[in-house]
Amino acid sequence: MPALGQAASRRGFVISGLYDAGMVLRRRFAGALVLVAALLAGCSGGGGDASAPAAAPLPDAATLLAASAQATGALTSAHIALDVTGTIPGLSVQSIDGDLTKAGSAKGTGKVSLGGELAEIEFVLTGGSLYVKGPTGGFQKLPASLASSIYDPSAILDPNRGVPKLLSTMADAKSVAAEDVNGTPTIKVTGKVTKDVLTSLLPGIQSDANATFWLARDGRHLPVKATIAFPGNGSADVTLSNVDKPVTVTAPA
Repeated sequence: MPALGQAASRRGFVISGLYDAGMVLRRRFAGALVLVAALLAGCSGGGGDASAPAAAPLPDAATLLAASAQATGALTSAHIALDVTGTIPGLSVQSIDGDLTKAGSAKGTGKVSLGGELAEIEFVLTGGSLYVKGPTGGFQKLPASLASSIYDPSAILDPNRGVPKLLSTMADAKSVAAEDVNGTPTIKVTGKVTKDVLTSLLPGIQSDANATFWLARDGRHLPVKATIAFPGNGSADVTLSNVDKPVTVTAPA
């Protein structure tokens, strides 16, 4: 019996040892799995943000505006689209779509508030005269000076009173985003513009405004689009296109 007891004791010791060895192997195997999982997580992109390249800084707003003002002042012609949303106190024009030249000629269509009613018009500005055609009847010849009290398209490209002046006098200008506008990469620039500068472009307005310009990122940084937001709910969207394209303006027969 003593021999049998000793044999049983030895078997128990061996089994216990095997069990302990198995536990050690399992712990090591589990540790290895944790290590492998951590490595795989790192390789699969979990830490990718840390190594991702930082976004390129936006161009300086003041530099962009100065370049844009100079380039816009050098344009010889452009197509303009103006759309007013909401109500802008003192402004009678609601929309304009037309072609203009730096020399002061222009032609196009628009919507103007006359006596509280919105009227669609066709206009031609050339040779010191403004020709306007309303919903009925033919063209009426008026002094070109009358355009300045409603909407003067000849001011748009004028460096001293048009879009170039607006660009060069923006206050608190900041580059805030890189955005595409109709397929053109632009830099979005925000700032403030004064009533005195705006009245040449939007006759009759009564307040300063916040302005947002989308300037072409490449080339001459020409303005692609602008939004002028006034106190309340009124804003004006302006787009320029077909710059320096030939424009022929002739007086109606």
